[in-house]
Amino acid sequence: MFPLDRVRVLDLSRLFPGPYCARILADFGAEVIKIERPGGGDWLRNTPPLVDGESVLFRALNRGKKSLTLNLKSGAGRKVFFHLVETADVLLESFRPGVMTRLGVDYERLAEINPRLIYCSLNGYGQDGPYRERAGHDLNYIGLAGLLNLTGPRDGSPVIPGVPIADLEGAMWAALGILLALLARERAGVGQRVDVSLLGAALASMPLALAHAQGGQPLERGGSTLTGGVVCYNVYETKDGGYATLAALEPEFWTAFCKAVGRDDLVGQQYAPAVPGESAYDVLCALFRTRTRRQWAEAMDGIDACCELVYDTEEALSSAPVQSLGILSGFTLLPPARLSALPVGPADSAPALGEHTTVLLTELGYDLESIDLLRQQGAL
Repeated sequence: MFPLDRVRVLDLSRLFPGPYCARILADFGAEVIKIERPGGGDWLRNTPPLVDGESVLFRALNRGKKSLTLNLKSGAGRKVFFHLVETADVLLESFRPGVMTRLGVDYERLAEINPRLIYCSLNGYGQDGPYRERAGHDLNYIGLAGLLNLTGPRDGSPVIPGVPIADLEGAMWAALGILLALLARERAGVGQRVDVSLLGAALASMPLALAHAQGGQPLERGGSTLTGGVVCYNVYETKDGGYATLAALEPEFWTAFCKAVGRDDLVGQQYAPAVPGESAYDVLCALFRTRTRRQWAEAMDGIDACCELVYDTEEALSSAPVQSLGILSGFTLLPPARLSALPVGPADSAPALGEHTTVLLTELGYDLESIDLLRQQGAL
């Protein structure tokens, strides 16, 4: 039995953060009904790369869900939606503040229909404040949070991270908020609203940086211990143009590394600045260029020194440590959290646009003639 069996989620979100949140719930047993606009659906469906005409990213973010097309701008469509809300445990939306109100499906209205409903809003800048109605994307959120300014070289410009951090953090915080609200409902018997902002999620990913700033020792891009400012925690180029990571923060790991490479003279220089012209940094840069990545992997095999290679995505997926996790499934990944009582199987497929519309409406009591009429009215 899955932990979220018999939990019905209405997913009105699209693109990345909201669908990722809903996919987490689906992975653990929730029935997620993806409500999409008729004729087009989630824009992510057409985002390359495509395999067999389907976006690989859409497939990864929407596996295990059902798809129902519904026009919330039509009266008939809203009436169907209200019937769905009566049967739902959770609603997830990712519109800007005010949109759901203009559609006539805001929290207050839906809570009247279903007092047990958990209503989660996931948006850029939160429900209040001067930016509440602004458009935004991950880069905007991490820039405003101060996260982007910590990423990159000391004397260069900020560097865009390789993953959308705010989007991912926001999705996970929304999933956590929904689960907490479901737990609270078990005790209190009523639902509640959950609000998550992507800007807030970006800030939540920075406890270390915020603590340093509030303590009067702000982290410096490329110049602090964990941002590339010291020799023991850095990225070094190898002989073949690849890279290796050295993260020997603890003295025992640093000492083990120095001994393994025959440079005991560096043991006392663990936190030397990682800047050209600094003796320890120049030595390490030259040292790493004496071996290829493969030779470094062989040299560090069995050495507990926190020294590992930098892989590209294809190398990572085929590597022994990733393969041993057992979470690769076709074009996507299974959840990294494993529950001992939870069966593990191949990932489900993503739904075709509107694939489950007829089945779901039939369950609500609509007959085929009524469903055809709704389609003719543009409600589905």
